[in-house]
Amino acid sequence: MESTTVRTLLQQRFNKVVEIHIADAELRLDKASDELTECPTLFFQERGCSFVIFKTGFNQFRCQFFYDPADQFGTGRTFYNDLTECVAALLQTQSDHERERQGVVSGATGADLH
Repeated sequence: MESTTVRTLLQQRFNKVVEIHIADAELRLDKASDELTECPTLFFQERGCSFVIFKTGFNQFRCQFFYDPADQFGTGRTFYNDLTECVAALLQTQSDHERERQGVVSGATGADLH
């Protein structure tokens, strides 16, 4: 998988080198089928969160993040045709989720605080 692209984006996001693990995962690519497909996977952890990026086909990617295996989150899109877009969306969605978990309200102004 294109791990160099992912490494570069992680360096930009976290301002440090993030260790990436290469793995395989079995995914059900078709919701109507029980068939599992083995997909190359990149896995990394940062700031108490685990991230996975699955390569599901030629220039097709899925992604998700989780704090606990029973508590998984996605970006709202089933797949991406561009790895950079996939990773950027994953990191942005997780960042937004992290702020929400900490009680930070996006878009609030000083008038909202009074």
